[in-house]
Amino acid sequence: MTVAVLRSRLGTLLLPLLLICADPLRAETVTPAPLAGLELVGQARLQVLFWKVFDAQLYSPAGAWQGRPPYALALTYLRNLRGERIAERSVREMREQGFTDELTLARWYELLRSVIPDVGADDEIIGVAEASGATQFYFNGQPLGRIDEPAFTERFFAIWLGERSSQQDMRVALLGGRP
Repeated sequence: MTVAVLRSRLGTLLLPLLLICADPLRAETVTPAPLAGLELVGQARLQVLFWKVFDAQLYSPAGAWQGRPPYALALTYLRNLRGERIAERSVREMREQGFTDELTLARWYELLRSVIPDVGADDEIIGVAEASGATQFYFNGQPLGRIDEPAFTERFFAIWLGERSSQQDMRVALLGGRP
């Protein structure tokens, strides 16, 4: 049996179940656990040339950006990306913002590489900056890992929220239109 035939038969069997589960009258709005107690501040889409990369949403208490934890950044990916590539890009962005401690960047790269999985379209990674200064990561609502370094948390979220972000339009949109 070919993979295509197997997929077709599986789809035929699962379609009625999916239709029952997708009943809009049964749907409830549920706040994912990582976002509990937080409200949307702003949202934006990262698009490079004609490639849509991810949609981003920033959440904070009362939906007002305070510039300090707690807050959460949710990235919903629109394409397939390797976790290693996401880790590389994150470290490069930190470096380009002026952080030059290469030993620390190498360590952070290894930490990110061990936490961030490969992603596909509609996968979501949420990073939560906790009041303690730690960052907790979630993948599709499930805990991924934690990095307990306030300096990491500051530099990591500055990729999108810092004044030296390479994506200033995205930063302004995420901060609710505040430059």
